[in-house]
Amino acid sequence: MTYKLYDFLPSGNGYKIRLLLNQLGITFERVEMNILEGETRVPEFLKKNPNGRIPVFEIAPECYLAESNAILYYLSEGTPFFSEDSLEKAQVMQWLFFEQYSHEPNIATVRFWITELKKEEEYRDAIAQKRKLGYAALDIMEEHLSARMFFVGERYSIADIGLFAYTHVAPEGGFDLSSYPAIQQWCDRVRSQPNYIKITET
Repeated sequence: MTYKLYDFLPSGNGYKIRLLLNQLGITFERVEMNILEGETRVPEFLKKNPNGRIPVFEIAPECYLAESNAILYYLSEGTPFFSEDSLEKAQVMQWLFFEQYSHEPNIATVRFWITELKKEEEYRDAIAQKRKLGYAALDIMEEHLSARMFFVGERYSIADIGLFAYTHVAPEGGFDLSSYPAIQQWCDRVRSQPNYIKITET
């Protein structure tokens, strides 16, 4: 069976999976789900993921895995994208938890409100608060990367993929990365990895 990825092309969470699949050389079928039109809230999709969100990865008939970083973990185990060292494994997970708790809810949400919902003025106060928290997350990343090439073990891993997805498009949400040289250099290193694809590529 060919894997299926239920995805929304602008989504950084979906992009994480597409990028890793491409870099692993794994073929898959991408199924576009327009979240703006409620396509993930219909009964057929809710059987795949009761949480009604993308991405969802279909591993086998009636076998689905949701949550982008869980899918990264599933796909990367036993590959160079996930260390075999116990401490480094835990450090990768640490950064993926950070991404979902401190990074994505602020940076990705602002981008979504502005670029997809077109409600920058309506959400102005909420955006200001989330930008403050988003910059705090970027500050942590900048400090960590100032003395490192990648997030864990000095090699490219799913920690980098997870954090790159929304960081490199943060300017679409009004975040200014010009004062984050280490992050910018790290983004360039990610882009230089073999079989890299852009967020807009399927």
